[in-house]
Amino acid sequence: MSDETNPADTPTLYERLGGQSGIAKLIDRFYDKVASDPELGPFFEHTPMERLRAMQREFFAAALEGPQCYSGLSLARAHEGRGITNRHFSRYVGLLLDTLKEAGVPPHDVDAVVDRISTYVEEITGDTPSSG
Repeated sequence: MSDETNPADTPTLYERLGGQSGIAKLIDRFYDKVASDPELGPFFEHTPMERLRAMQREFFAAALEGPQCYSGLSLARAHEGRGITNRHFSRYVGLLLDTLKEAGVPPHDVDAVVDRISTYVEEITGDTPSSG
């Protein structure tokens, strides 16, 4: 008998975070923080927040191995010309970390979520690795 785990039996990150309802709760808590943050909140002043939350639930679910596909604009297009810097993105990720930890997400899953979301930094900020 083998001690190997069958990858098909291993829950995805999406499943470990509670699936659709778990992601929805996390996004709601997270965007409460983002919208009230003094540096990030102004980016969302004229944004229909329920639509944004719905798109973020879809985006996070897709990015975290869920069954959904993201149907919104490309990240580069959605964030183009908004003035989002690496500092803003770092603050966003910090609030995401806080939200995940407050929700009791295990540290290895917190790291996995942050790793996944951080892969999109260049699309969101418009920076390339050499532009710093």
